[in-house]
Amino acid sequence: MYAVIQTGGKQYRVEEGEMLSVERLTGEPGATIDLDQVLMIGGGEAVLVGSPTVAGARVVGQVVRQTRGRKIRVFTYKRRKKYARRIGHRQAQTVIRIQSIQAPV
Repeated sequence: MYAVIQTGGKQYRVEEGEMLSVERLTGEPGATIDLDQVLMIGGGEAVLVGSPTVAGARVVGQVVRQTRGRKIRVFTYKRRKKYARRIGHRQAQTVIRIQSIQAPV
């Protein structure tokens, strides 16, 4: 069974036991989190598609670690003005393990 969830403004296709890196969620390593923005559930005899979410469906995951992504370098300049600026950014991320996908009855 698989599900399509939405978190952090992005959509992910997940299955049970899968490791997933998403934008920062609150919780210490070992804590369980409920992801209730389930857009679709499939893999069984029927496919459930929400409008926009599937009512009563949820995905339960466990926080593995809190980390940061790779550095993105941003360079901006203005021509003929002797202006140049270089900055970097590292996005905070949470690595979760999907424990179960619970479909509505």
